[in-house]
Amino acid sequence: MADGRKRAFVCGHPVAHSRSPLIHGYWLKTLGLAGDYVAVDVAPAVFETFILGLEAEGYVGGNVTIPHKEAAFVLTDVVDEAGEIIGAINTVWLEDGRLCGTNTDWSGFSANLDARAPQWSAGGTAVVLGAGGSARAIVHALAANGYRDIRVVNRSLARASELADRFGPKVTAHGWAAAPELLADADLLVNTTPLGMAGDAGEAIDLAPLPDHAVVTDIVYVPLITPLLADARARGLAVVDGLGMLLHQAVPGFERWFGTRPCVTDELRALVVADMDLRK
Repeated sequence: MADGRKRAFVCGHPVAHSRSPLIHGYWLKTLGLAGDYVAVDVAPAVFETFILGLEAEGYVGGNVTIPHKEAAFVLTDVVDEAGEIIGAINTVWLEDGRLCGTNTDWSGFSANLDARAPQWSAGGTAVVLGAGGSARAIVHALAANGYRDIRVVNRSLARASELADRFGPKVTAHGWAAAPELLADADLLVNTTPLGMAGDAGEAIDLAPLPDHAVVTDIVYVPLITPLLADARARGLAVVDGLGMLLHQAVPGFERWFGTRPCVTDELRALVVADMDLRK
């Protein structure tokens, strides 16, 4: 930018609900950096034009959210190992005139659990609810952290099987009805579906079979305590909400665009929670 201010974005459709401008704006302000981070609503029909025109529009990079993560993967010139494995990207930047991309959802997931339930990394068996793009990132995170038995449970067994085939023998596919049996020796339960999201009551999961040491986490963060997490708390299990994943996945992108690595703090978390309360 002519005035020295670097400019980044989050694009999606819709995107008005995104807390990313709040997060990155907080870091820009507290770190005293000259920069801008804006939300841009980009319909699927014009996504290719938008993402290939970043340099002309003065952007150094940005975040890609629903429904564009897989399209961005196809259009990006250079994708790192994590992005290739997951098959979707959420963070892009320009480097020597080329559009580069990665997926930081997996590292954000890991960092959130490291911070709030460090015992999770000692486990080896996980049950993952859902088989979409987010589930692919979670499965990659689990495999990278040493999980050897990852059970993907989905209403569409074919979709779960497709995910399992992508990651090899440590990942198995199961229908929704198999969940109770699969939970009996699980160290970790992860929800990647809209189950429990505001307005989606979904089909509740019976947590009775879970061992007492199990950790339960949900990538949904509105509401902060989903019905799944409330049920897990009632059982006395360790729970981790999804907000930390949102905060931690933002760190690598900010560092890439603005040149300084930010920290996820209690103050930032409180700021986002307050914003969530205001929007209820």
